[in-house]
Amino acid sequence: MKKVFFLLTLAVLCLASCGKDEETDNLAKQMLGKWMTSDFNGSPLATNNKVVYTIVSTTEGFISASRIDYNSEHEMWTNHSPSSVELEDGKITLYGNINKTTTFVAILDVKSIDDSKMVTEATNMLYRNGSLVSKTSGTVTWTKVTEDYTEAILGTWEGQATGEEGSVFDDGQPHRWEYHADGTYIYYSLDADSVWQPQESEFEEYFVDGVLLCTRWKNIGEGEVECREWWEIASIDNDVMNWTALRQREDGSTYNATFRMTKVNP
Repeated sequence: MKKVFFLLTLAVLCLASCGKDEETDNLAKQMLGKWMTSDFNGSPLATNNKVVYTIVSTTEGFISASRIDYNSEHEMWTNHSPSSVELEDGKITLYGNINKTTTFVAILDVKSIDDSKMVTEATNMLYRNGSLVSKTSGTVTWTKVTEDYTEAILGTWEGQATGEEGSVFDDGQPHRWEYHADGTYIYYSLDADSVWQPQESEFEEYFVDGVLLCTRWKNIGEGEVECREWWEIASIDNDVMNWTALRQREDGSTYNATFRMTKVNP
């Protein structure tokens, strides 16, 4: 009788262990790929609050983000920064360096996942010189990104906003961007004689990760203030590029901005 009980106990333990191992293996496969945040605690995220995680394996990943929701000392500008990945008990943990003094830890407790969406209870922590400077927790929904426009955006594009509201920088006029492979760009505007003139600036930088396009610049003669903007590339096809962005007004309301441009040979 004792032998039978012992064998039954082993069988139950084996089934539980095998089931857990199978769940871990399935999650290890499903989590691979590029994921962009889409909702936080049930509300859509504005484009400027979105981040992209690329999970290459159960040990390796990358993070891209342009965030200014910390104080100026802790603003983030990180393009495909390497991160370590750990998978245990249904939780994905990513951690790595943003720069020489800043590190991040993201703990994603996966509640559901399929080929297009992942829902997690997430805790994100940011450390500077070993001290915790930011911590957020909540339910985060992620969208799997299958397009990557890193290469397709290279070149020169002209266009303008196609909606009533574009961004705080938009004046309703046509604009031109010349995107380079080294992560820099040149911005042009039309002068009084309808000639394209480059903006005088200290720097103009951008990155694309999947569909997320982040830019930052500091113009000469405008108070030496760094400016940033965020868009999601909806499509690039037949030399036509479309952007979209969910933007939030100061009163908390949101609107969808759209931009359309055509590739040119200057």
